[in-house]
Amino acid sequence: MKYYVDTSIWIDVYEDRKGYSGEPLGSYALKFLAVLKAKGECLVISDILITELECFYSIAEIKGMMKPFEEIIEKVMSTKIQREETKIIAHERNIPKGDALHAILVRDNKLILITRDNDFRKLKDVVPEYYKPEELI
Repeated sequence: MKYYVDTSIWIDVYEDRKGYSGEPLGSYALKFLAVLKAKGECLVISDILITELECFYSIAEIKGMMKPFEEIIEKVMSTKIQREETKIIAHERNIPKGDALHAILVRDNKLILITRDNDFRKLKDVVPEYYKPEELI
């Protein structure tokens, strides 16, 4: 199995974020990533994921947050065709381009999406299923 963890989950881990009701989102995400590593499952990252993380963190910080998982990480790059489809979907559904591109990458690479982002509800035809980290630990 190959998993794609979206930007917000990485931020949960790095900042050890809590939910509105105090749920330990960072702990859930870290436990999920630890389970993937222990099982030797594949963790897929993408160019858009790195670009989004760069809005919040330095390259050194991003490398640091991913370093514990580097042995299971595989990187995919978005294509021009995928980026063109992204523009159309994002515009039609009034969602961020990044979310549309994450969904397309998940679909095209047959990945399992891990997210908390409600915008993916508008992308059920692209990514019919997605999970929160705590649902898989």
